Amino acid sequence: MATYLDKIVAQHRAAAAADDRELAHLHEVARAQPAARRFRSAVQGADGLAVISEIKRRSPSKGHLNADLDPAETARAYARGGASGLSVLTDLDHFGGSVADLQAARAACTLPVLRKDFTVCVADVLDARIMGADCLLLIVAALEPAELIELHALADEIGLDVLVEIHDEVELEVALRAQATLIGVNQRDLVTFDVDHERAVRMASAIPDHVVKVAESGVRGPADAASLRNAGYHAVLVGESLVTAADPAAAIEALRAAR
Repeated sequence: MATYLDKIVAQHRAAAAADDRELAHLHEVARAQPAARRFRSAVQGADGLAVISEIKRRSPSKGHLNADLDPAETARAYARGGASGLSVLTDLDHFGGSVADLQAARAACTLPVLRKDFTVCVADVLDARIMGADCLLLIVAALEPAELIELHALADEIGLDVLVEIHDEVELEVALRAQATLIGVNQRDLVTFDVDHERAVRMASAIPDHVVKVAESGVRGPADAASLRNAGYHAVLVGESLVTAADPAAAIEALRAAR
């Protein structure tokens, strides 16, 4: 029986198979883009716990979160709160995101931007650079190990940072073989979409010290942020609690101040 992740990835792979654009031309356009903002450096260089703030209209597990949000205004609010970077969903069918959301958010502030999507092919990586993303998400659970190595190397070559998402020790080893230096532990099970709020804490000691560590999903507030900071994480990636907050800037300030 196919899982929800299987269905999403299959849809993206079908779209990739139908894409007949010339990769050499896309590669040329991607390499010609202005220098990207340094996402990994912004996270690693934060004073205390970095917050990667997400622009997310809906989710498969919760439905609509903030369908009518203004990506530019949301980005500015996140910047006021002291976020170190943005994460912007560009998947339309499952998350209500778009390339336009990413571009509007990036244009509204100086923060580096992660393209949050299900990257499955070379064209996806090149498109991320062309649309203006500064960082790319690669999900170990959605890729074969050889694909992860290929796509990570391509992103490096064209000037994109890469956040490699894992769930357990086996996936961590795959990420390290791809030379990942920015690794996110997703506390949401991509098969069931349930959240294990202790997963990242359990995984922290297994991640080498040279890696910038990000905890993803399930950060409900300052108590969770403090626990993750004390476990050794450089950053938390937070979506649902921020896009539904009455004052996103204040919510980010509270996360950053957590001890």
